[in-house]
Amino acid sequence: MKSKVYFTKEISSDSLLKIYAALGQALEGKVAVKISTGEPGGHNFLNPQLIKPLVNAVNGTIVECCTAYRGKRFSPKSHWQAIKDHGFLDIAPCDIMDEEGEMKLPISGENHLQGYNLVGDHLKNYNSLMILSHFKGHAMGGFGGALKNMSIGIASRNGKAWIHSVGRTTSPTKMWFYVEDQDGFLESMAEACKGVIDYFTPKNIVYISVANNLSVDCDCDSNPKEPEMKDIGIFASLDPVALDKCCYDQIMNSTDEGKASLVKRMKKKNAIHMVERAEEIGLGSSEYELVDIDEEK
Repeated sequence: MKSKVYFTKEISSDSLLKIYAALGQALEGKVAVKISTGEPGGHNFLNPQLIKPLVNAVNGTIVECCTAYRGKRFSPKSHWQAIKDHGFLDIAPCDIMDEEGEMKLPISGENHLQGYNLVGDHLKNYNSLMILSHFKGHAMGGFGGALKNMSIGIASRNGKAWIHSVGRTTSPTKMWFYVEDQDGFLESMAEACKGVIDYFTPKNIVYISVANNLSVDCDCDSNPKEPEMKDIGIFASLDPVALDKCCYDQIMNSTDEGKASLVKRMKKKNAIHMVERAEEIGLGSSEYELVDIDEEK
């Protein structure tokens, strides 16, 4: 069976609530809402006022972890300042999950990460997970969507180094000596996702991606290039593989001439391989049915 990916071209708070309802899977207990709070200097991250009603509707806590690169979110102190400055503390409780440490999250059956990843210790405080992503380009992964947000995003600072180095070091300083294996990095992100999905179980996770401000650069960039494509809309699924594949296809098949630089980056970084590997290890299906919730009114 094809996985369902829901879509609306309207990017609004109401549309986020509607597309979450369309998924038909209510998140229960204490809900972690994983977003990127954005590197200071950047401006393409999800607008706090856009996501506020959805985060509040699930009584969610916005969660993040520190970065492995030495920007302004490398340490908890400066990261908290960025969260405050970007307006997220004004809309919901926030949590830097690796502020007080990290924990090993087991990964069964895969090999790059040697059977585990390192995630923020506070992950254990949550019962459900919403992966709320800004779909856009990324300098290392080619694109950033649900799978990247779940893997690199939930990893602790040391866990990020573990993924980027393809399981060779947990040192954020040393990881830059081990970034030559692009496909291994993409496969490691897929492995890290498996650990998160197994931890929460699929019935306790939903995935929503907003395809706006489609810069070739990620929200982790302090000086991202301006978007060249027009906004597309909001996508959601219970299948992260289908969701990322659908968003990727929307870029590749777009008639928008502004897609050129983003397409070039995704191809150069072989970005689709992360989706392919995620499908191979059972995280979902690249076969999907696109359901336009605007047409169901």
